[in-house]
Amino acid sequence: MSVATAPQTAQQPLQLSAGDATPRRRTVPGVLTMIASGTANQVGAGLGAHAFPIIGPAGVVAVRQIVAAAVLLPLGRPRLRSFTWAQWWPTLLLAVVFSTMNLTLYIAIDRIGLGLAVTLEFLGPLAVALGGSRSRIDALCAALAGAGVLVLVAPGPTTDYVGVGYGLVAAACWAAYILLNRMIGVRLPGLQAPAVATTISTVLYVPVLVVLAMQGRFTGPALFYSACAGVLCSAVPYAADLIVLRWVPTQFFGVFMSVQPVLAAFAGIVVLRQVLGLHEWAGIVIVAAANAIAMWANGRTRRPARMRHRIPESTTSDTSIGPETVIG
Repeated sequence: MSVATAPQTAQQPLQLSAGDATPRRRTVPGVLTMIASGTANQVGAGLGAHAFPIIGPAGVVAVRQIVAAAVLLPLGRPRLRSFTWAQWWPTLLLAVVFSTMNLTLYIAIDRIGLGLAVTLEFLGPLAVALGGSRSRIDALCAALAGAGVLVLVAPGPTTDYVGVGYGLVAAACWAAYILLNRMIGVRLPGLQAPAVATTISTVLYVPVLVVLAMQGRFTGPALFYSACAGVLCSAVPYAADLIVLRWVPTQFFGVFMSVQPVLAAFAGIVVLRQVLGLHEWAGIVIVAAANAIAMWANGRTRRPARMRHRIPESTTSDTSIGPETVIG
């Protein structure tokens, strides 16, 4: 997961996306930056997993949320007094989604490994991209993703179905994040909603922080690994992706982010010594390919509609290209 820029207001004049006006010479630096951002994201998740035996997934998420709030609040500068109920209720739901998604993803990582958990989570944006579509290519992507999951999980007596279930819950939360962001993006400008939602999510984890502190479980290594997860999964990708979106087309960014499951698998090998079997690699590649094709096809079909109705591209952005940074 990575950053998705917040949709802007519909009153803005029509303008080309940042990527449409991008000089070609910036494509290579953009790709290299995306690789570095994605690698930092997955390495951060792997480092956070080192703290699981000490403070558990909930403790890591709690510390990580603090880092995310510290990054987003100064950038979003939310004006809470001016919030209406129509702005508050989706923001509150977004806070619940943030909390649930990060926790279920980390529990899945703890049970079934980084590569498998992140791959299952990517079914969320894929489902949103395919939702309501009746095109043949989207049907093919759905079938391809389903086949990829079967190959990846390889159901059997030793399969950790609970861990798989947590990964699927994280995927559902990512889908909910995308749909909520579509709504909030036209009701609140900038990063106000993600900043407030992340802060509320942090407050929800205060009891976890208190209990762990009273038990004396916040050791130096636990705080170090959790803070690394917060910085590498929040601050670094956020800054990198904001720059990248000015260098490459939005559609290209979304397609390229589908490589995240592969990066997660490599990070799992290097950081956590989680060696994958051949069927797991095959499943990861199949799901990533289905996601990339769906994002590419979705971008091709939506752009003509935007130009025809003269709607700015940022207005209708579904932000499916990655909530990891925004969510923290």
